[in-house]
Amino acid sequence: MTAHPQPNNPLHGITLERIVTQLVEQYGWTELGKRIPIKCFNENPSVKSSLKFLRQTPWARKKVEDLFLATKKTNAEQEPYS
Repeated sequence: MTAHPQPNNPLHGITLERIVTQLVEQYGWTELGKRIPIKCFNENPSVKSSLKFLRQTPWARKKVEDLFLATKKTNAEQEPYS
């Protein structure tokens, strides 16, 4: 199988686990559960249970990926220029 470059995919090479972990570090479980109101973020949250749910639920995964991209963009805009 040949790997295909994905120059237009901003999530290429970023694992779902990394996305969830970074969002939890940025917002915490409580705020993440408010921004994306799904059970795995609001009731006994863990990275493991979230990954299981998100891998089986495309609409929820899309919301998490969209929040990650928006957060990444906001953080990049707030960085001072060198």
